[in-house]
Amino acid sequence: MNAIPKHKVFVSFHHEDERYKCDFDEMMEGDIVDRSVGEGDVDDTRLSTETIRQKIRDEFIRDATVTVVLVGPCTWQRKHVDWEIGSSLRKTRLNARCGLLGILLPNHANYGSNQYNHRLIPPRLADNCGGNDSFADVRDWSMDPRSVRRWIHRAFERRNGSPPDNSRQQFARNRSGECWRGWTD
Repeated sequence: MNAIPKHKVFVSFHHEDERYKCDFDEMMEGDIVDRSVGEGDVDDTRLSTETIRQKIRDEFIRDATVTVVLVGPCTWQRKHVDWEIGSSLRKTRLNARCGLLGILLPNHANYGSNQYNHRLIPPRLADNCGGNDSFADVRDWSMDPRSVRRWIHRAFERRNGSPPDNSRQQFARNRSGECWRGWTD
């Protein structure tokens, strides 16, 4: 088997799950090229939300080949996670489309079960999972970097296959509740 190449990975996550992001970074150090936004990478003190999003899209997501979504219990509620997934799925003149991989964290209600409730993961991720030819995949958290590298590589290979579903209207605000129901804003 050929060696799996390093991929440029953008990691999307809810700030409450930052410890898992740190664990992911430590585990994957040297195995991926991290294109994620780090603390202090974007000075947002005087910038509009749209300018911040444009900077993230053009300076971080643009250079990534795979977006990994770390899915904790409230990740589905976050407007920025929705926006980052949506930006990752777009293929434009300046931005290539990213592969998409969701990783259920140990604090998620469906972690360790054979199935997951699609209404407990970000809606745009759920839109792209399931079926034999799905664009994205969801896996349980693993501390085995070889497995995670294989998952990332498969997401990379799928990115130019079946087109993703990016038709959902972008979140205008964060959500609340026990699960999502099919919002239109």
